[in-house]
Amino acid sequence: MHPALAQFSRPEIQGGPRCAGDLCQETPTIDAADPNSLVMEIFYSRRDMVSLAVLEGNQPIGLINRDIFLSQMSKPFHRELYDKKSCIAFMDKEPLIVDAETSVEALTFRTVEVGEKALVDGFIVTRQGRFAGLGSGLQLLGAVAKIQAEKNRQIMQSIEYASVIQQAMLRASRETLATTLPDAALAWEPRDVVGGDFYHFASFADGWFGAAADCTGHGVPGAFMTLLASASLSQALERIGPRNPDALLAAVNRNVKSLLSQVDGAGESGEPAKSNDGLDAAFFWFDAGQHQLHFAGARIALHILRPDADRFETIAGERMGVGYIDSLADYAWKLHAVAAPPGSLLFISTDGLVDQIGGPKRIAFGKRRALDLILAHRNETPSTICENLRRALADWQGTQPRRDDVTLLFARV
Repeated sequence: MHPALAQFSRPEIQGGPRCAGDLCQETPTIDAADPNSLVMEIFYSRRDMVSLAVLEGNQPIGLINRDIFLSQMSKPFHRELYDKKSCIAFMDKEPLIVDAETSVEALTFRTVEVGEKALVDGFIVTRQGRFAGLGSGLQLLGAVAKIQAEKNRQIMQSIEYASVIQQAMLRASRETLATTLPDAALAWEPRDVVGGDFYHFASFADGWFGAAADCTGHGVPGAFMTLLASASLSQALERIGPRNPDALLAAVNRNVKSLLSQVDGAGESGEPAKSNDGLDAAFFWFDAGQHQLHFAGARIALHILRPDADRFETIAGERMGVGYIDSLADYAWKLHAVAAPPGSLLFISTDGLVDQIGGPKRIAFGKRRALDLILAHRNETPSTICENLRRALADWQGTQPRRDDVTLLFARV
C-alpha cells in the first residue's frame, strides 16, 4: 500500500461491484508458446480487446497491450522477424494480477501501487490461481465513483482519497521535471480537493517532453477526466514517441472521443452522446541539441521570452479542443518550431489564471496583466516569478470565489 493512502479508512460499498470478480470479463487468451501471428489474428477479430492475457497452462504470466503490439508489428520487416516467434516477445511480464475475491477498495490501492498501466491495460483476475478473465481500468474507476456516492461523509472521505490518487499519478512527472529542469517551477492548484488540470513530463537522451492540460469540469468529474486523458497520452507516447506534439494531440483526440463514444456526436447505439467532454492542452518537445521547442496547442498558448527580447513571443493554441463531440476526429494540429536560445524563459498556464474574476472592478485577471508581471521580474528565478504570480492572483481574487483550476509552468531552458 502506498504510505500516503494509509491514513484514510476505506468506505463500505452498498451496491454495485464489490470485488474484482464482479469486474471480470471472459476474454480470449493465448498460450506462451503461440506465435505472434496468432496474437495478430485475435486482435483483428476482436477489435474491442485492449489487452490479451498470456497463459502457461491455466496460469497467467503476462499481458499484451493491443496498441503497443500492433505499433511494433507495423514496423518494417517486423512481421517477417516476429510472426513465428513466441508471443512473449511483446508481453508485459509484470501485469496487475488479483484474486477474484479482492475487494474493489483493495484493488484500487493495488492499481495506485502498480501505476498508470493498470488503468490503461486493465488487470488479470484469477480464481485459485487459474485465469478467470480480465478487468477494465475504466470499469474500476466507475466502481470507485459508486463508492463516492454513498453518503456525504463517505463522499468527502472518497474525494480526499481520490486526491491522494491524483497526486500519486502526477508525482513521477513532477520528479522528472525537478531532475531534468532544475531551473523550473510548477504550480498546480485545483479549485476543489481534486482538479481537472494535469501535467506530464518525460526525459530523454536528446531532450524532454512536456504537457499541460485542462480537462472538462472541476472536482471529481474533472479528476476522472484527467485520469482518462493522461492514460490516453501515455498510450500515445508509447506508440508515437515524444518528438511530434501535433501527432500526440491528434492521437489523444481520437482516443478520448472513442472512449467517451463522442465520435460524430453519437454513442455506439446511434443515440445522441451522453457527454461532451474533452480537454485543452499544450504539448511540447524540447530538442536539447538544437535548443528548439516543438509545440502544438489546443486552446492553450506557449509564451517564450528570449534573453535579448523586451517582450514575450506568444504562440497561440488552435481553437479546436481535444476529444469533444465537435472536435474533428481527423483534425491535424499545426506543429510550431520555436527557437529557444539558452536563458529563454518558457511560460504556460491553463485558463484558470487569466479568467479569474477580481480586482476593484471585478473583471478577469487577464493575459496582459500576467505577462507584464513576469516581465517585471524576468531576471529572478522561475520559482520566485511563479510565487510572485501566485500572490498577485490571490490578491486579485480577494473575496471572490475561485473560478477554475490553475496550473502554471515556468522553465528557464
